Amino acid sequence: MHNSSEILMTLTVGLGLAAFLGFLAHRLRLSPIAGYLLAGIVVSTHTPGYMADPHIAGQLAEIGVVLLMFGVGLEFHFRELLAVKYVATFGAVIQSTFTTLMVTGFIHLQGGGWISGLVLGLSVSVASTVVLVRVLADHRELHTPAGHIAVGWLVVEDLFTILILVLLPIIFPDNASAQAASGFQVVTAIGLALVKVTALIVLAFVIGLRFIPKILEKVAKTHSRELFTLTILFCALGLAMASSLFFDVSPALGAFFAGMIVGRSEFSYRAAADAFPMRDAFTVLFFVSVGMMFQPAQLLASPTLLLSLLVIVLVVKPLAAFPVLYVMHYPFRTILTVGVALAQIGEFSFILVSLGAQLGLISDAMTNAVVATAIISITLNPFLHRGIDPLCRVLQTNPRWSRFLNRVPRRAEVCHTNETGALMKASVENGFMDERDCVGEDDIPDVKHRAIIVGYGPVGQIIVRILQQNHIEPVVIEMNLDTIKQLRQKRIFAVYGNAGQNATLQGAKIESARTLILSSDQVTNAGEMIRLAKELNPKIRILARANYVAQIALLRAVGADLVFAGEAELASVFAESILRELGATDAQMDLERQRIREELGMNIS
Repeated sequence: MHNSSEILMTLTVGLGLAAFLGFLAHRLRLSPIAGYLLAGIVVSTHTPGYMADPHIAGQLAEIGVVLLMFGVGLEFHFRELLAVKYVATFGAVIQSTFTTLMVTGFIHLQGGGWISGLVLGLSVSVASTVVLVRVLADHRELHTPAGHIAVGWLVVEDLFTILILVLLPIIFPDNASAQAASGFQVVTAIGLALVKVTALIVLAFVIGLRFIPKILEKVAKTHSRELFTLTILFCALGLAMASSLFFDVSPALGAFFAGMIVGRSEFSYRAAADAFPMRDAFTVLFFVSVGMMFQPAQLLASPTLLLSLLVIVLVVKPLAAFPVLYVMHYPFRTILTVGVALAQIGEFSFILVSLGAQLGLISDAMTNAVVATAIISITLNPFLHRGIDPLCRVLQTNPRWSRFLNRVPRRAEVCHTNETGALMKASVENGFMDERDCVGEDDIPDVKHRAIIVGYGPVGQIIVRILQQNHIEPVVIEMNLDTIKQLRQKRIFAVYGNAGQNATLQGAKIESARTLILSSDQVTNAGEMIRLAKELNPKIRILARANYVAQIALLRAVGADLVFAGEAELASVFAESILRELGATDAQMDLERQRIREELGMNIS
């Protein structure tokens, strides 16, 4: 039993050191993940100095994995999963089988047993969802064809791994008195596992889709942010717990299904905004807990094993994915992206080797080699991803490689945005085409100008009407659920959520918007909203409304281009009425309006 001081100390030291080393890694132009892993090594029981509790860190990290998969599910829809079902299924099976056979053969040649090689091979054949999502998101490739394939690929691998976890204790009992399972017992176990997974899917998508959106709607109408956040967490953690307790399925997979359910409702962006801050903090603890498992002293005992596993993970796994994607006519850049995304191992690998060690199937040296391979591959993965574009450019200039790889891909069109913001269709001329900006025809309307309006009060309604009359697409961000429904009935693109959150602004497609208008003077976090908007789209023009003149300097300092205050506009109207009554000319009134603006700090010329 852990007391509160141990939990607090592990959490504080782990997060604090991860933040410091992650910052140093960033300054050295490395991935922050390298800093998080190093933090885990520093506070582990295998290095001198402070020793954090690995059990506490592991439990907290599991929450991070659950929240991460919930977030992925929020942004991953059925049609995207179904679109890659064939390539993900065949690819995962072929790559996992080939990798497992390679490791099994190597262990046998080194004098090890076939069973040890099989378990070790299975453990390194499955990639880490946490790492894959983090790297793809950092490079803005999570919502591309390559990202969809990679996530679908790992969903299949996770399901396959769950089946292996069910079968291992049955086939290889962990005590001498137990007998090995018969063929009938193995078939029964496989059937039972498939029934449980199917039951979970039915429960999640038949019952969950019917009740969860209704529950969220009732909670949203209370206008309590705390209640909504608690409900979202309950959905994620509740289905994750149910998956583990009642269906013997990974909690992460259950959270992924929960995210897909919420993602199909109008609450997806607000749910993402509320869950992501906690997800990020707990996900960092996952990397810290990985570092804590590393035992440097044991590497000297089996360096050949480590080097062999690294070659298999970093080279063999990506190469095994190549023929599947190539035969299905995917662009070369997509093939590289998926291959690099799979060139690492993580959480499921640790679960498999831990179970193998408990059953006496693999040695401690093998377990440590898997941990070391995970740390090294996780650290190198962001660097490998950065090399995709340079490699494509090099191969494209080589005539021999160009003839081999320049084929018309399966998807013949991608969308690109030119410097004016207009969307243009471009035919894919070769397999090197960059698909990071690829969108479906119906996802983004073909418009010249898009403006985001925060708030749909009287001012917001007038702005939307004016924009539509001038053929400018309005995107409304609003926290009133009834207003969102009314806007969607009018076929106006509306996002339900807090505009001060990254996920909400991204859901409103701020990257392709030219203008952001804060139409309400009741926005409590206007400064943070403006700062975040400029970070996501440095070229966006921001018009803000302030309630008081004192707010003008603050909003302009954080990036607002124009700020209008109610006090100043009211003073201008009063002055204009008085001057007009006294017979002042239009030029005199314009001069007085300019003087008022200068006095109130609103000179924007």
